[in-house]
Amino acid sequence: MKNKLLFSVFVFFFISIFIALGSWQLIRLDWKNELLNKIDVSLKKEPVDLMTNVHEDYLRIKTSGIIDFDKQIYLYSLNEKGAPGFNVVNPLIINNKNFLLNRGWIPFDKKNSKEINIFDKKIILGTLKKQIKASKFKPTNDIKSNYWFTLDRNDVFEYTNKNFSPFIIYLSNNSNLPKPKIITINIPNSHKKYAITWFSLALSIFFFYLYVRKNKF
Repeated sequence: MKNKLLFSVFVFFFISIFIALGSWQLIRLDWKNELLNKIDVSLKKEPVDLMTNVHEDYLRIKTSGIIDFDKQIYLYSLNEKGAPGFNVVNPLIINNKNFLLNRGWIPFDKKNSKEINIFDKKIILGTLKKQIKASKFKPTNDIKSNYWFTLDRNDVFEYTNKNFSPFIIYLSNNSNLPKPKIITINIPNSHKKYAITWFSLALSIFFFYLYVRKNKF
């Protein structure tokens, strides 16, 4: 009788944990769906003035400013076809405030070429994205050779002697090289799958429990 009770307590303890984990994933699913919907709406809106609106992820903006080509950063990146090259990133000064402007991708052989800096600088259209912490497994930036793997804020300060907004502007209005990065909703949303997994585990254990009770006790 004691063993039967202990077995029941053990089983229902894990069932309750798995149900709680599944329920938490459903809560996260609702939150993620709301976030994705907000981003989708934001990307469909007309660009707004950068300096008169609250800065937030995926905000489409328009602005103008002074682009620093002397401190142009070449950030290693793959294009949409998986080809290696660089993202061209420039310091951008707007009303004495500093931003980083990601102008898009170029192949390796276009590094330092004059043609990549020919574009209409009067109107900058783009999308804001908040900079995320880079993976620790990426190589160290070679600042002297201007060969970057991350936009590490300490390295950027060493290179430019400036601090920048945590939001990076991804340029969208350029038809030539660099080829602008197309900003889409690229946030993983696997919470539904995780919820089904946890609930399935709870249900499987419950059926196993019923089988053991019927045949072993």
